Amino acid sequence: MTGQLIWIFGILIILVFILKYLGSSSFKGKSGEAIVKFWVKKFLDPNKYRIISDVIFKSGDGTTQIDHIVVSEYGIFVIETKNMKGWIFGSKDSEMWTQKIYNYSKKFQNPLRQNYKHVMTMRELLGVNKNYIHSIVLFVGDSTFKTEMPENVFSNISSCARYITSKTEKVFDEKQINQVIEKIEKSRLEPSLEVRKQHIRTVKKIKNNR
Repeated sequence: MTGQLIWIFGILIILVFILKYLGSSSFKGKSGEAIVKFWVKKFLDPNKYRIISDVIFKSGDGTTQIDHIVVSEYGIFVIETKNMKGWIFGSKDSEMWTQKIYNYSKKFQNPLRQNYKHVMTMRELLGVNKNYIHSIVLFVGDSTFKTEMPENVFSNISSCARYITSKTEKVFDEKQINQVIEKIEKSRLEPSLEVRKQHIRTVKKIKNNR
């Protein structure tokens, strides 16, 4: 009987940890990124649009992580994903946005500002015309915008894909596209546990300095 109780107790502890992880921001972020990666490949022609996901670069005294980079002859699209549900309130210039689920409200950093750093990192790395790099914020999950959003903020992947394909002026040739991808791949940090820990420390430092 004692052995059975220990076994049951052990299973319960494991379940608690699993449930805690499933509810964590880390899991939500990773699952959101996986959803976007899958559907972007479905909506965009892989012969014209190449997607690079979960890219971590050195940035200043820390790191910066970009969810998705879409490279094409029509430009480079830097996508920040937010796996959130409920009502979303925000504007282009506000420092913080709000998520509201019934009586629960949560403030979070304006994702456009967050993605601005990512775009600047890409500009510095690639040395291309600033007009060739486009910032996109994409919300996945059951969320609804309750304020008017800028044209580059989306609540569904199909609208995001339409925005990307609306850019029809060719700015890169095949050789330049390959050079861009090569620079990204050579500059990104290897996805190791230590790199992840370093990035988490960077994120915490930024939050504490606000």
